[in-house]
Amino acid sequence: MGNMLESNNLVTFEGLANSSSYHTFLLDEEKGRLIVGAKDHIFSFNLLNISKDYAQIPWPASPTRRDECKWAGKDLSRECSNFIKVLQPFNHTHLYVCGTGAFHPVCSYLEVGKKPEDSVFRLEPHIENGRGKSPYDPKLLTASMLIDRELYAGTSADFMGRDFAIFRTLGKHHPIRTEQHDSRWLNDPRFVGIHLIPESDNPEDDKMYLFFRENAMDGEHAGKATHARIGQLCKNDLGGHRSLVNKWTTFLKARLICSVPGSNGIDTHFDELQDVFLMSTKDPKSPIIYAIFTTSSNIFKGSAVCMYSMTDVRRVFLGPYAHRDGPNYQWVPFQGRVPYPRPGTCPSKTFGGFDTTKDLPDEVVTFARSHPAMFNPVYPINNRPIIVKTDVDYQFTQIVVDKVEAEDGQYDVMFIGTDMGTILKVVSIPRGSWHDLEEVLLEEMTVFREPTAITAMELSTKQQQLYLGSDIGVSQMPLHRCEVYGKACAECCLARDPYCAWDGTECSRYFPMAKRRTRRQDIRNGDPLTQCSDLQHHDNNQGKATLLDKTVYGVENSSTFLECSPKSQRALTYWQYQRSTDDRKQEIKSEERFIRTDQGLLIRTLDKKDSGIYLCQAVEHGFMQTLLKVTLEVIDTERLEDLLHRDEEAAAGATAPDPLSPRETPNQKLWYRDFLSLVNHPTLNTMDEFCEQIWKRERKHRRQKAHLVQQWKHLQERQKGRNRRTHELERAPRSV
Repeated sequence: MGNMLESNNLVTFEGLANSSSYHTFLLDEEKGRLIVGAKDHIFSFNLLNISKDYAQIPWPASPTRRDECKWAGKDLSRECSNFIKVLQPFNHTHLYVCGTGAFHPVCSYLEVGKKPEDSVFRLEPHIENGRGKSPYDPKLLTASMLIDRELYAGTSADFMGRDFAIFRTLGKHHPIRTEQHDSRWLNDPRFVGIHLIPESDNPEDDKMYLFFRENAMDGEHAGKATHARIGQLCKNDLGGHRSLVNKWTTFLKARLICSVPGSNGIDTHFDELQDVFLMSTKDPKSPIIYAIFTTSSNIFKGSAVCMYSMTDVRRVFLGPYAHRDGPNYQWVPFQGRVPYPRPGTCPSKTFGGFDTTKDLPDEVVTFARSHPAMFNPVYPINNRPIIVKTDVDYQFTQIVVDKVEAEDGQYDVMFIGTDMGTILKVVSIPRGSWHDLEEVLLEEMTVFREPTAITAMELSTKQQQLYLGSDIGVSQMPLHRCEVYGKACAECCLARDPYCAWDGTECSRYFPMAKRRTRRQDIRNGDPLTQCSDLQHHDNNQGKATLLDKTVYGVENSSTFLECSPKSQRALTYWQYQRSTDDRKQEIKSEERFIRTDQGLLIRTLDKKDSGIYLCQAVEHGFMQTLLKVTLEVIDTERLEDLLHRDEEAAAGATAPDPLSPRETPNQKLWYRDFLSLVNHPTLNTMDEFCEQIWKRERKHRRQKAHLVQQWKHLQERQKGRNRRTHELERAPRSV
């Protein structure tokens, strides 16, 4: 697993002492800034380097509001502050910002200037009521979008956090919202995202789509279950004339299913929707929806990624409405006559002659009020998740996706944030068809100094950087880190990273425009044999990794660790043993004395017969490469004692001994490190030099001992199967 904290790739803003919760992001590629809303502060970071050039505006709650919040029984440090929840572009020069205001939501305008060189960053003194825009409680999320100077927001609208609604505020129209206290419309929801998606070439048909999770409706599920939802509204909805006045008349919702089909028809459902990302396609009406889910099950912990098509979403919204007669009946598809125009249709010239929702017939509005839910759910593309991760001690929290042009086509690279502060970089590779995808984990990276949930993510294609928010700060990492795949063509090819290609001398950034004969890349198959074999004739180092060849000395009855880990996340390592170069190689299996780990081979108690040649092999896609050749020489204890004893004699004035002639001596303290110095320097013959060596090595030995203790703990952890970092990304089970 790449530890980026030690590399130069990662740039981190560690956070202010009096702030936290860097959760609200707004990426402005044109001005080259990342605006971040946090506790009591708004920041503006430079996209090139977030640590170098940032501005900040403190926006705390007033002392009076903080006192009121405390008297109401809230936690002064954790809740009675102004947590910024809304950051939206308002016009060419201003953003609209809202915060919790110590359980008294407030909004204002933030001046950012027209051009990057204006370098303006100033909060207007004018404060507006933030109810229906920001939640009161900082723990609650808001999904918001400001378009045509109107703010759409899914949020809670009261102090107690009971009145949840989807609002439209600002603008010239009267504020409008979902029906109040009607669990058929919204049932204790948590909002995740909101997006505008056009329905046709006529902007009158534009719809807002909301993504949220909520409790199942009464009778929809036995027990208290969470359901993931997609909701729709017409952008030009002005509410009803007699019924649903200042309420949406076009609101509909459907369930999003993300489940692994199991035996006996028992599906494993991932219902806790955490995040969505819309990947645009050539058709603006049909983005691909990527969604992250966790499970609310008590039985197992897991996360999944599902993809949905807008065709499937629209088909469900045009399908039967969910209907229920009386409280004890099950939900069934509505079989009666659906009024015209069909509820959920936007008033436009495309579908009939209604200019506004206020003109809709009463029966349409009445029907819409009592039938907000669709009967059929939306199933994911291919009817199954594209990634499933279970039995790991972390869960997915955030996702962004980048479309990458490679030699053999376009690939979607997913960056998935976890609640442990790690990022998974995953490419989905079509196998045969678009509906049959293979997931390849390219890297898993730690991006914060301590485990902390990643709560915000933005990807800048212009800068080729990823920006990450958490409770403790903000991090920035490049989308591509080709140098981690080593210096060999085969390793670069096996990585299957669409950002990277072998350019003849190293693994470097792939640019679709550059035409270079020596460039090698094979994302679909990752086959270095076809890609790199012709290069091997010119220069041996280009096709093959340079083989590490070293000699290691060990002392009988002690333990030794032969370190070897491949560059690729997906390679398997095998160890082979040869008594001498002429002997047959045999594979080393894990047993009591030999422990194979992802970091190397641990030999617990060395025996004289363990001397020989050890080969570490990495195997992937049928391609095997030898990473390491170790010649191990095991010295028996008698020989070592003899050497040490005779070296003392030599230091006392005798001639230098023949290190390999046996001789019995009384027991002495064994100095393994010193013995190595004697093997390496048989001509050492003054006591001073010898002592100096011992002292130097003793200091080093203390440091290394601490390191070995760490390593041993690490190995024990791994044996218990608790080490997060080495789990392969599980493929979703395929239907046979």
